[in-house]
Amino acid sequence: MNVYHITYAPTVKTVHLHFWGCNLSCRACLLLKEIYDCHLAETKNGIFSKERETAEAPQRFLSLIEVMEILGKLEVRGIVFMGAEPAIDSQLPQLAESLHKEFKSYNILLTNGFIFADLKHIDEMVFSIKAYSDNLHRHYTGKSNKNALENFTKYHQSGVKLRAESIFIPEYIDCPEIEKISKFIAHVNKSIPYRIGAYIPIGDNPWRRPTPEEMEKATSIARKHLDSVSCLTGNEELKFEVLRVI
Repeated sequence: MNVYHITYAPTVKTVHLHFWGCNLSCRACLLLKEIYDCHLAETKNGIFSKERETAEAPQRFLSLIEVMEILGKLEVRGIVFMGAEPAIDSQLPQLAESLHKEFKSYNILLTNGFIFADLKHIDEMVFSIKAYSDNLHRHYTGKSNKNALENFTKYHQSGVKLRAESIFIPEYIDCPEIEKISKFIAHVNKSIPYRIGAYIPIGDNPWRRPTPEEMEKATSIARKHLDSVSCLTGNEELKFEVLRVI
């Protein structure tokens, strides 16, 4: 299995399972800079450091049995499957089922949507829409977004609780592109919640961090089309403590 890192938020009794491996090559992937949970005390400031070197790949992965044994020592209400891309792990459906049965957990999948995942034991999905314009999506991720956008509609039609998110990158995935994404989501259902995150400079990319004013402008544009829009500027205080389990 592709799980290499586990964190836990005791206040809300939520476990974050971090999966390695992806089917996209995003130019601004946070894992290029930090492979461990960016909400940990030892990592949350480092991701903003210009001196931070490229992160190395994990050296060890956990089996399904090991994950279940580790979580058995915790009080668990919620599980977040996150990545890279959890959906490429063939054991994800089995793991989600085991967690449902053992903990009666609320299972949330964070995904880029390129694989139509088994939803039987997924309670909620957070779908990352990188870009709506196909040429821009190809430049940013290396792949066309046609399949992902089709899957977004299918996921909504399946009845799973669905949220969407994107990263705002000044002069790249900027306000015009955010509006295209917002219109697409609204065409599916204007009530789908949408969150816009601020780009964190990574690698040799030429882009800068957006200003709070730019983030507010992008949010305002999205709100013209959608009922529920929020943003993350990168300066937010943590709402609860996150601990490293492994």
